[in-house]
Amino acid sequence: MKFSKIKVLTLMLIACTGASTLFAQDAKAKKLLDEVSAKVKTYDNMYIDFKYGLSNDAAGINQETRGDVTLYGDKYKLNLMGTTQMYDGKKLYTIIPEDEEITISTQDPGDDDAITPSKMLTFFNEGYTYKWDIEQNVNGRKIQYVKLTPMDSNSELKSALLGIDAQTKHIYRLIMTQNNGSKITITVNSFKTDKPLPDNMFVFDENKYGDYYINRLD
Repeated sequence: MKFSKIKVLTLMLIACTGASTLFAQDAKAKKLLDEVSAKVKTYDNMYIDFKYGLSNDAAGINQETRGDVTLYGDKYKLNLMGTTQMYDGKKLYTIIPEDEEITISTQDPGDDDAITPSKMLTFFNEGYTYKWDIEQNVNGRKIQYVKLTPMDSNSELKSALLGIDAQTKHIYRLIMTQNNGSKITITVNSFKTDKPLPDNMFVFDENKYGDYYINRLD
């Protein structure tokens, strides 16, 4: 198919206009993400109560539960699906009361592909492209979404939608779509900051689990 010069110039103009619009959207998205990161850095610690959903239509999976996590720097304590994960900055302890089993392992803080609890509020700072997405009104709150796409073509994550409260600059929802068709949705129910934490909050006491099988991978 042949194009006249007028058609070619018209297409070029449309492409250039679309590119500049996309750049403006990306600039807005970056500004909002920078504001979220800056806000998170002002807190000494954070406690998040959340709803966790996992769905995969092809596999017939549709699960929903709640969890909570306490964050202090790189350290965290996560309670989800009857399991506790605690990271003390060096080792990761996975405690499963139902099986009376504990796994002790190391966690690579440089693993960019893993969105760990300690990275949940800042993982988007590196390794992703982003663009302005939809806006929702949730009980009078303006939630602005930013779409994130991994730069790593081998990532298990296809894309993520990050919903941000436009007023507080807190993350309200994270929707992660994986290449295998699974979708993970994390919705924040409550967000508390700078609460007094026990000195032993992130200290693993093996004596409390005398009957448990301990699997050491560290």
